This record gives sequence, C-alpha cells and structure tokens, in this order.
Amino acid sequence: MHAYRSHTCAELNTSHAGQTVRLAGWVHRVRDHGGVLFVDLRDHYGMTQVVADSDSPAFAAIERLRAETVIRIDGRVKARDASLVNPKIPTGGIEVYATEMRVLGEAEELPLPVFGDHDYPEETRLTYRFLDLRRESLHRNMMLRAQVVKSLRDRMWARGFTEFQTPIITASSPEGARDFLVPSRLHPGKFYALPQAPQQFKQLIMVAGFDRYFQIAPCFRDEDPRADRSPTDFYQLDVEMSFVTQADVFAAVQPVIQGVFEEFGQGRKVDPDWPLISYADSALWYGTDKPDLRNPIRMQVVSDHFRGSGFAIFARLLEQEGTQVRAIPAPGGGSRKFADRMNAFAQKEGLPGMGYIFWREEEFDTGDEVLFRIQSNQFAELQQTGKVPLANTYIAGAGPIAKALGAEKTEALRKELGLKLGDAVFFVAGKPEQFEPVAGRARMEIGRELGLVEEGVFKFAWIVDFPMYEKDPETGRIDFSHNPFSMPQGGMEALSGDPLKVLGYQYDLACNGYELVSGAIRNHKPEIMFRAFELAGYGREEVEKRFGGMVKAFKYGAPPHGGCAAGIDRMVMLLADTANIREVIMFPMNQRAEDLMMGAPSEPTNEQLRELRLRVVPRE
Repeated sequence: MHAYRSHTCAELNTSHAGQTVRLAGWVHRVRDHGGVLFVDLRDHYGMTQVVADSDSPAFAAIERLRAETVIRIDGRVKARDASLVNPKIPTGGIEVYATEMRVLGEAEELPLPVFGDHDYPEETRLTYRFLDLRRESLHRNMMLRAQVVKSLRDRMWARGFTEFQTPIITASSPEGARDFLVPSRLHPGKFYALPQAPQQFKQLIMVAGFDRYFQIAPCFRDEDPRADRSPTDFYQLDVEMSFVTQADVFAAVQPVIQGVFEEFGQGRKVDPDWPLISYADSALWYGTDKPDLRNPIRMQVVSDHFRGSGFAIFARLLEQEGTQVRAIPAPGGGSRKFADRMNAFAQKEGLPGMGYIFWREEEFDTGDEVLFRIQSNQFAELQQTGKVPLANTYIAGAGPIAKALGAEKTEALRKELGLKLGDAVFFVAGKPEQFEPVAGRARMEIGRELGLVEEGVFKFAWIVDFPMYEKDPETGRIDFSHNPFSMPQGGMEALSGDPLKVLGYQYDLACNGYELVSGAIRNHKPEIMFRAFELAGYGREEVEKRFGGMVKAFKYGAPPHGGCAAGIDRMVMLLADTANIREVIMFPMNQRAEDLMMGAPSEPTNEQLRELRLRVVPRE
C-alpha cells in the first residue's frame, strides 16, 4: 500500500465496502458520541467520516487529536445504515472504521477556526492566510478561479488566439496609476518598473506581425485599495488583434466572457444582449461609467420644468452656467416614510438632501399636497379645504416641490417620467460632475430598497465613446482621461480643436455595476501619436524618450490594431458572489498594501542599499 494514501477523501463509496484502505488529511473536527469517536477527515478533494469505538486500536490516539492535525488512517470501509447516509457529500454512504492512526503533522492551538465560516478580523485572516484558505468557502473560490483561468485560456486558443509572454521588468509608462519602481544594481540611479499592463509589448507584437495575441498577464499598480481592487497586483486576460475595428474586438471577446459566465454562473442567467451605451449617456442615465443594468431606473434631465418656476432653490441654481436638475424615478416609492429615508441617505453621502415628489390618493388636502381632479384630461387644483371625497378620481402630488411648482408643472413632470399613482421621483441639482457619483449611488439604493434590482442574472453593457482628455479642476491642466495609446475618433483632424470634445475609440465592458473589461483601438500613426501626447503636455522629445520602442516600430509599418484586457480577479469575484476581491485572491494584501503573512514590505539591509547605491530618507 502507498505510504500515505490508497484513496482521496472524496473517492470512497459503497462499492468499496469491506476493503482495507489508507487515507491522509487534516482533522476537520472530532465528535465524541458516548465512547464512539467520529473524525471528519478532510483533504483537497473532500471529506470522509472515520469512526473508532473503544475496541479500535486507534481509539486512544484519536481521542487526543487536535483540530487541523495532519494524520494517516488505516481502516475498513463500512456501508452506513440507510438512516445515517449523508447525501450532501460524495462519501456520505460509507464510513471508515479506524484500525491504525499515525500523526504526520501536529497542529498547535488555532488562531482562527477552520471549521465553519466564522467572521474573523481580516488582519487575523491575512496573517494566517494558509489556515484561512483551508476553509471551505475560500478553498472553493480558489478552485473556481483556477477553473475560470483554464476556461479562458482554452476558449482563447479555440478562437484562434496565441498565448505569448511579455516582460515583467520594463520601463515606466503612464497607464493611469503609479508604477512600482525597481532600482538597477548595474545602472546606479536608474530604475526599472513593474508593468501596469503589457500595453506597449502587446502592440509591438502586432507590429511584429503576430495577429491575435492573448496572455493571462500579471499587472502591477501602486494604487489605493478598494473592496473590488487589489492595491498592488492583479491578473488580466490581455488581448490584442490586428486589422480590426471596435466591433471586431467586441465580437471576439463576447463569446469568451459570456461562455465563462454561463459555465460558472451556477444557474444564474447571462443576458446575451450587450448594448452599446455612450459614456455621456451612461453618466446621464446611471451616474457612472460602469452601470448596473439589473436596476431599470434611468435618470433624466428635467431642468426645463424648474426654470423660472416657483421652486426658487432650483430656479436660482439653473441661472448658473453648467448646472442642471436631474430626476431619479422611484416606481413604487410613493410614501413620505420612503422619501425621508432616501433624504437621510443623500445627507449621509454628502448632499444637503434630495427634493422629491410622490403621488398618492388622499381624502382631503393636508396643506402640503397638490390635489388634482381628472376632467377631460385636464388636472385642476382643488382649492377647497376640509374633507374632499376622492373616489379614485383624485391624485395627490405630495411634497414641498409639488406645492411650489403648481398643478400644471407637477403633472407635466409625472407624464414625462412615466410615473403613476404610488410612485415617486427624487431630484439632484447642481453641476453634474459634482452630483453624479452620489446620484448614481442613490439610484442603486432606491432600486434595492424598492426591490427593482433583478436577482440571479448577469447584465453586460459596452460603454463606448470615452472622452480622450479631461481637465484637472485644480490646475486646469489637460491630461489623458483613459488609455493614452488610443486612436482619437476623427484622427488628426479631431486633434485640431477643443481637446475636451475629442472622443476616443475607447471602450469598457460593465457587468452588474463593475468594470470587467477596458480597451481601445490603438493609435498606430506616429504623427497622430505625437499630437495626442502634445495636447496632454508631453513634448515630442519626451514621447520619443519614454516610448521610443513604439515610436520607432510605428515608423516601419504598423497595422491598425486594437484590443482589451479583462480583469480576472473581478470576474471571479462576480462568479463567486462576493463583494470583496480578497476573497478570490490566494495571497492578497491588506487595505494598507501589506502582506501580513510574509512581512512585506520589509526594510532592506544596509548591504542591499549599498549595492544599489541608495539611501533611505527618514520620514519627517
């Protein structure tokens, strides 16, 4: 028999009854049922129940076992009585009667339990990540990740793409985040950079004549951490294609990603309709460039209803340039209690509040509601006081805004927004760039509160027509807003006007409120590239210095090309149905970009610093 095991802990079934077997694994837990010991023995593959009574030679040794000790068990397979079968595990029809037990690896008292899904502090979990990974949910997530990566790789090869590897140590490149710099020992005072993405290399692969490239690529960015983003490194499915348009990239990528979500979505629906939404429309309708389309609510500009109206706050605000009033419909939200709740949410998010109107039936005018009577499609305001019988013919537009606007404007708003009795609308006002992020979160909060967000489905959308440039609100400096290597729509001619009006052939893929893919059709013409960088403040000399390889390559015949990159960590996070990306990364950093298990970052030795000719300046 093998030194450690004849079977895994997921292999045995009733066909093995009567056989002598050897198992090895971790002691998941030990239960004492009045002189009969039951051990749940766990390995990578599954769980097997081991039993020992007082007659077993292994009884005394098993009685002393501590959870997570690694043991080897010899024993006989026994079929369980029908009433004791556990249908939840593959080995639930049998148990192994232990005849011998040997400890292979002793376990000390655990700093966190492996059995069950106890909510332990993240710092403890990351310090003892090797224990955390033994938990069923984490183990399942890591296996899901491995399977997703394999599926992506298989699907890309099947679609005619070839996998190539690109360098990890390279030159610094502006990709929208900070580089991790690596000092050079052989070239004192000079630094390499870890690649934020294989961007330049994959474009050079196209220039070199390889047509359809992909790579499961590690990327390194010195970023502030978020729940859906690692602060140091991540993996992406990196893709590039020659002689393609934007539509060609979409057509190549959709079957791959859709197929992976269908394969690993555990029965959740994958909507095959992937609409194209412009960046401007996405910001207007959803307050974000990564909309969650499971929520049907679309915001709408309603400024015209408030210009010169009786609602002085909005009317005065609209006299300022660049301001607007935007409506967030709330179907089914027609109650003062709900309106107050959303107002409190807005205040918590940093807004002074959200104005609102809601429509409902009332038996009398309470003073702060506008009542309408249906008469040949005309709504006349009821001026009566006291109790007025309604009999389903009166609609009350409730709230201070309705009262200030008056009957006609309030009804016009209701019609334009397609709202009915029992519905509500909330308003945000000011400069869109200031209120949009909060408005987007309010849209999602309203959708969740009212049960409008569709569950059990993945909804995708391509966000297109991104602006090439943006202006820093503090310095007024023009810089790239997205990928600097993108082709501007309209080519060189587009770069002769206002930079802030230039759109790029840039696109993102959003899914359920997360950005999954980002890409572009590339700028492959040196003269357009120089002009594009010039508008962002990079002179010709600097471009040739920083991107010399690409500039040189483009002078020797570069094909039109484009591609994208899909975030693997985020993809697995969605498939695993978790909101924290650290739940799907084997060894993640904490919120402060520290590896608590390995002790990184660490201080270099004086010898290392001398070799690199570096000196560490103490923090003030």
